[in-house]
Amino acid sequence: MKESGRVPRASTATRWEMHLSNILYFNDMIQMGKVLGINDRNVPYLEVLLGIELSVKGNMVMMDPPSKLATDLLEHLARLSDSRTEELSESEIFMEYQLLSEPKLKDLESGQAVYPVRDYNIVVNSRSVFPKSRLQKRYVASLFENQIVFSEGPAGTGKTFLAIAYALMQLMTGKKHKLVLTRPVVEAGESLGFLPGDLSQKLNPYLRPLYDSMEYFLAPQQIRKLEETGAIEISPLAYMRGRSLNRSIVILDEAQNSTRGQMKMFLTRLGEDSQAIITGDTSQIDLPNPRQSGLVEALSILHDIPSLGVIRFSSGDVVRSRIVKAIISRYSQEEDNGKDQY
Repeated sequence: MKESGRVPRASTATRWEMHLSNILYFNDMIQMGKVLGINDRNVPYLEVLLGIELSVKGNMVMMDPPSKLATDLLEHLARLSDSRTEELSESEIFMEYQLLSEPKLKDLESGQAVYPVRDYNIVVNSRSVFPKSRLQKRYVASLFENQIVFSEGPAGTGKTFLAIAYALMQLMTGKKHKLVLTRPVVEAGESLGFLPGDLSQKLNPYLRPLYDSMEYFLAPQQIRKLEETGAIEISPLAYMRGRSLNRSIVILDEAQNSTRGQMKMFLTRLGEDSQAIITGDTSQIDLPNPRQSGLVEALSILHDIPSLGVIRFSSGDVVRSRIVKAIISRYSQEEDNGKDQY
């Protein structure tokens, strides 16, 4: 790391000796605060994650016992913080730790991420969204670069939240005239006809996760106003048949529960200057015959079409919490062992 106003710049040899004695210096207190958090609240998490003790004094961090991984991680987090205005969260720290601690995610010769992608910014209503993992960064880049984007993977990987953030930015900046939210209605024991209210009220419980994400950026009254003007529309997937959507951005959530026919119908609704984002988890198919999933078929036959991006998340990409990641990994292991096969 670079010098700070409090600590003189060390020579190359001295800096290497510092690494051997596990003393690291941040550029300044601002950089340190973004990495270690307000009142060093990220330090206990880093200690548990790395299995070491960290002592903080001024803009210096001492590690006990020596740890090359800890040194690499803290230096990497410091560089990452230079492009940030707020402190790093635990989930972001964990994703960077995972990248450094799992060689399969890096190019063995250069040590760089195997998917160098362009940086894109998502800003909605003065709120900025930053990818929390390398694969999320690829996902955001794919949203900007492709007309159709599939994101498949377990809960907690940010696929729906990032889709909503990107879609709202396109809508609020006038690049798209309408945001359409849709999903197949496949639930055990109930159907829309048994729910009270009009179509919008019937669909609300099914689309609640999408609304939760929207409310991170917009107040509920703003969302209602956009719905009243038709800028935001909700629709069951079955009601999309026969439509042609122009200057629109469409999000199909829970796509694993669409049938093959529904998926083909949905993908052919795109009109002039429209974009589709399809999210789903193929391990959570609720169809009577999971082999009829439209998402599974689409991923297998459409992946190499120009202007169509496919991002596949895994349990290792979960950013909600370590325990959620561990739970999803355990279920994945059980499925791989043939204990939960259809």
